[in-house]
Amino acid sequence: MPTKFAVLGSGGWGTAIAALLAQNSEHSVKLWSAHPENAAQLNAARENTRLLPGIKLPDSLQITDNPADAVADADCWVSAIPTAYLRQALAPFASFRTIDAPVVSLTKGLEIATFRRPSEIIRETLKTENIAVLSGPSHAEEVARGMPTSLVVAAHDGGLASWVQHRFVTDRFRVYTNGDLVGVELAGALKNVIGIAAGVCDGLGFGDNAKAALLTRGLVEMTRFGVAHGAEPATFTGLAGTGDLITTCFSPHGRNRRVGYRLGRGESLADVLAGPQVAEGVLTSKSVSERASRSGIEAPIMTGVYEVLHNGKPPLAAVQDLMTRSPKHERV
Repeated sequence: MPTKFAVLGSGGWGTAIAALLAQNSEHSVKLWSAHPENAAQLNAARENTRLLPGIKLPDSLQITDNPADAVADADCWVSAIPTAYLRQALAPFASFRTIDAPVVSLTKGLEIATFRRPSEIIRETLKTENIAVLSGPSHAEEVARGMPTSLVVAAHDGGLASWVQHRFVTDRFRVYTNGDLVGVELAGALKNVIGIAAGVCDGLGFGDNAKAALLTRGLVEMTRFGVAHGAEPATFTGLAGTGDLITTCFSPHGRNRRVGYRLGRGESLADVLAGPQVAEGVLTSKSVSERASRSGIEAPIMTGVYEVLHNGKPPLAAVQDLMTRSPKHERV
């Protein structure tokens, strides 16, 4: 019997994962779009012309804008909805949970008002504990083109992580298991904030020395913040932490790095955010900075990103503040 997947969210990442799963003849896959016009375009063109141009979707991939149709008889739900819209978008699906099908979250970010991680929003909205998180260094366009990619799937239930692993893995898509769901989610959210800082570094024209220091100390902040919230420190040295951080900070494809780069070049935040894709780090920086301040967690880089994004501090002034802090002993 084929495994029936319902992929919720037809952005670049949702489309890429739906296509990946549909390439396996043992899977039956439906991709849900919240927008009827988008679903119609995907069906007509058989490609995501806006976000993944030139990449044809498998003929077997079904596309719908009907929530009930999308999840009907699904063995596994895959959520690829941005954090800011996740709670609202999932609400209509709660009534269709006739069986407790596992939910795999692809979302990286934190809910501003509540500081909830995506898996917590899913748990509250869909009333399920049957949740896994798939994360790591993964640009949608590379996955869609069949380029080698390695990720990690985390769940409190090791059996669920293994179940997801064996259904997602291909000869070009390697999946490791991990028991630290909290750490994997926090790493995926926090790296976006550091990615914005890396873009600022590039936009200001700084060199390799500055960027190496930024990534190293940024990873320290990510780990420090994660451990304070129940994560395992080792998670941040793996694919969900260091791996995703490297991809985010160096790739020209990264949305968060592009935001920082354009800010470093002198563009306004309003102009930068006018594009179609969501840069999760912009919202995450607000949640993280406020939580770090309340909890006494030292996170000067992430706080600096918050000041640039939300308080209008000039990027160069934020860098100057970081560089002129009182000398310290290196703590990692």
